[in-house]
Amino acid sequence: MKSLANCLLVSALLVPALAQKNSSPFAGRWDFNVKTSTGTRANWLGVTEKSGKLEVWFQPTGGNDYEVKDFKVDGPRLLLNLTPATADNPALTWELEAKDGKLIGVQKRGDRTIQLTGVRAPELKRSAPKAWTNPEPLFNGKDLTGWEPIGNPTGSHWTVKDGLLVNLDHGANLKTTRTFDDFKVHYEVNCPDDGNSGFYLRGRYEVQIEYEPLTSNPVERRIGSIYGRIAPKPELPRTPGQWETFEVTLVGRTVTVVRNGVTIIDRQEIEGITGGALDANEGEPGPFYIQGDHTGGLKFRNITVSIPKR
Repeated sequence: MKSLANCLLVSALLVPALAQKNSSPFAGRWDFNVKTSTGTRANWLGVTEKSGKLEVWFQPTGGNDYEVKDFKVDGPRLLLNLTPATADNPALTWELEAKDGKLIGVQKRGDRTIQLTGVRAPELKRSAPKAWTNPEPLFNGKDLTGWEPIGNPTGSHWTVKDGLLVNLDHGANLKTTRTFDDFKVHYEVNCPDDGNSGFYLRGRYEVQIEYEPLTSNPVERRIGSIYGRIAPKPELPRTPGQWETFEVTLVGRTVTVVRNGVTIIDRQEIEGITGGALDANEGEPGPFYIQGDHTGGLKFRNITVSIPKR
């Protein structure tokens, strides 16, 4: 009996070890800061292993994340065909190897090659704070103090008019000069018909603002969504040209979005960065930023923030 018990114990210890040995080194969520000729761009890769097969999702610099269908594991390498070749452009491919807890490789497009290094995205599992500070204004209603244009600063159309923060036309984005970790942010927005913008959390996760035709966007890319990641539920009536309120709480990766007093996203996890992220440093504080490079005509007011009370 003692010998049998010892055998069972050894078998029990071997099972997780074997499972770990057989799991793919590519599995996980990965953050990439990609250095290009025009600056650093943020990408994200999500790889899950299901029944011995990989499922791969990719977040490009802009737009939404999507499943990569054209990929293969070739020995120690993961080969991804991210964008197929067209008449005007060669294919965009990634070649990656798992080394020292990172994904190392190259991005190729025609004869252009860029070095890649992906790090495991932090889990960011944190408990909600017991108390928050009183709301503090981020916009003073007089000028752009505390904010600066980015992306296309010379083409900025952000101004203050009648106590409102207004983007007169598409041009530059606008970000806070301060950075934040966990927070509750309040803002009120008036988005015209066919308008499109976004309010970014830590500069990495976009809360969508839009009143484009319903046929233009699936629900996970409509107003109130975490763009491409989390769909609002319920979807509220669309009211272009009217003032709306947003209360967004972010603790670690856990986000809650309240729109016009209705909770439309309730304590859900944001898996990774969204298109337009300033960087892929998910474990670090970051600024708020508002998209201004899509359309003009949007107005903001009463932008405030609360942080965990010490």
